[in-house]
Amino acid sequence: MDPTDTPPPPGKGSPSYRAQVGGQLAAAGFAPAAIAAMLDFDAEHFLFVRRVMKGDMPQTLMAELGTGLEASQFHALSAILRIRGGYGRPAPQEPTVGLLAEELCLDPSRASRIAADLVERGLVARAVSQEDGRRSILNPTERGMALMQAFLAAKWQRNARIFADWSVEDIETFARLFARYSEGMRREYPGAGGTGA
Repeated sequence: MDPTDTPPPPGKGSPSYRAQVGGQLAAAGFAPAAIAAMLDFDAEHFLFVRRVMKGDMPQTLMAELGTGLEASQFHALSAILRIRGGYGRPAPQEPTVGLLAEELCLDPSRASRIAADLVERGLVARAVSQEDGRRSILNPTERGMALMQAFLAAKWQRNARIFADWSVEDIETFARLFARYSEGMRREYPGAGGTGA
């Protein structure tokens, strides 16, 4: 259950909740072992998504790197790079405040304030669009790029420790099954745009 949606029902981990959902899954044709595993996964997934929404990973790494950035500022810098690179989009685009607001699901005024904070910190610079000279875009500075490279290096050091005692087969299976699960989520919850991206 996604904490960004409705709150979990009271006693989510209680026998009555598991029995209720288990009955629904059994009626859908799932075996008892599969039902137990799906309910266990649901509980772990809830905790995982909550950690993501709280920004535990970037906050931990930003503190480790001594950047002084807030989670919202880090997410904005990361979003600017995603927009520029076309990550999760049909194609790369010039990052504007409007696209930043869209990427972060914020109102434009809030996105504009965060962008101004990043400019003040020297992590982002405003520039004139090459496509439309009347439009201002946001470009990461060398300092901003260096910070993101340091973040990625620290992230992968921790990821390496997470997977250090996994077998090659476990890593391959996990990656394959997670991609399959993610594709199912995109299909069942396509989002407002209907593309599932």
